[in-house]
Amino acid sequence: MFSDIDLSRLVFTKTPESWHPYIKLTRIDRPAGIWLLLAPCLWGIILAGTGLANISLHTCKLLLLFALGAALMRTAGCIVNDLWDMKLDAAVERTKTRPLASGEIGVAQALRLLGVLLALALLILVLLPRMAILLGVLSLLLVAAYPAMKRITWVPQLFLGFTFNWGALMGWAAVTGHVSKPAFLLYAAGIFWTLAYDTIYAHQDKEDDALVGVRSTARLFGAYSKYFVALFFALSVFFLLKAKYAASPGILTPLLTALPAAHAIWQLKNWNMDDPPSCLRVFKSNQIYGLLALLMLAS
Repeated sequence: MFSDIDLSRLVFTKTPESWHPYIKLTRIDRPAGIWLLLAPCLWGIILAGTGLANISLHTCKLLLLFALGAALMRTAGCIVNDLWDMKLDAAVERTKTRPLASGEIGVAQALRLLGVLLALALLILVLLPRMAILLGVLSLLLVAAYPAMKRITWVPQLFLGFTFNWGALMGWAAVTGHVSKPAFLLYAAGIFWTLAYDTIYAHQDKEDDALVGVRSTARLFGAYSKYFVALFFALSVFFLLKAKYAASPGILTPLLTALPAAHAIWQLKNWNMDDPPSCLRVFKSNQIYGLLALLMLAS
């Protein structure tokens, strides 16, 4: 059975067994998702602050707050998703061992943990500037609605893009106090990036998804998925470049733009859409894409 849960990881071997269901529920054993949520936040903060050369103590504070907030909201989002999907997860080979789907954790326990995580996230949020707070509150609507999208649309990855990249707007607003053109261009870059990497991710479950009626871009695009993923990566790089030029282009910008573009090409060359381990490996590599994009924006 293929699963993305690896019980040999340090977080499992060095913690009491009674903690393991909660570790699996919150996905803290798989931090890739935290970085994918954090990266657009960092893009917005660094681009609004005109790069690493002009970083200030206030910027460092924002980076820390957003890192903590991303970790809390990603774990909370996983719980919301699993509460929505517990019956579907039980019917899918890769996800049937998730704690809610398998009965390791009850709904009441999950809701209590969700409440604690959201309360901690709120404590982080109120430390941000006013516009960022407003955007943070609005993001809760996206977090709550996203899990339903796989039931009513063939493009839930698009709505995940809206949700996961909201931090680009928040990061920009936290520095500038408003949202302007470069922030929206960054948001677009992130949305297309998510469409690319989550289509790759969705190919892990396409056969089980077809059996239980879950919709995804993997099923929608089918054998043509690589062409669409290539298009999404191209649009992501294009909007990253547009955002950088709209804010503060540097002399190295064209050269550094080649870095995320090259990584996208590497992903396409190394992705076997019919091999779940390949899908997971290439999906996780998007942590590098996000970092290379940050390097380009910081130049």
